Amino acid sequence: MTAPHRSGCPINLTLEALGDKWSLIVVRDIMFGGRRRFRELLTASEEGIASNILADRLQHLVELGVLTRAADPTHKQKQIYSLTEPGIQLLPVFVALGAWGRRHLPATEALSIRAELLERGGSALVERFMDELRAEHLRGETAATVREELRAAYDALRAKKRPARRGRPHR
Repeated sequence: MTAPHRSGCPINLTLEALGDKWSLIVVRDIMFGGRRRFRELLTASEEGIASNILADRLQHLVELGVLTRAADPTHKQKQIYSLTEPGIQLLPVFVALGAWGRRHLPATEALSIRAELLERGGSALVERFMDELRAEHLRGETAATVREELRAAYDALRAKKRPARRGRPHR
């Protein structure tokens, strides 16, 4: 008989639950991208997850209690994924991962801006974002101002980095 876990260490247990290549990316896209449907998660991620892996990770995250799945009222065959309270409580983990990645890995400026703003905003901004995620995911209310602020900063950086388009010279 094999033990269900390598050890009872909370870091080990968390890595066993979420340490694969895709689980945190899926949670990130739901949390920061506001993507709640399978097709949105499949097509809008920069990392290009395969559909079978996405389906597996979503099922795993639901079984783990990080996400819930409910019928989409706008389409009978679609599902909406929502963060649970344990899923929302992963936000400080993402803030720490983003801060570490910005400092020690070759992250791009545009993809780092959200992590930088969350880190600079400190616990007050993290708590505000968590409250907004609770309103959106647990109570079905519209409240995404922190996500909108982070997205606006990202969009502004991308627009600044885009080279100006040159028209054809007139003859």
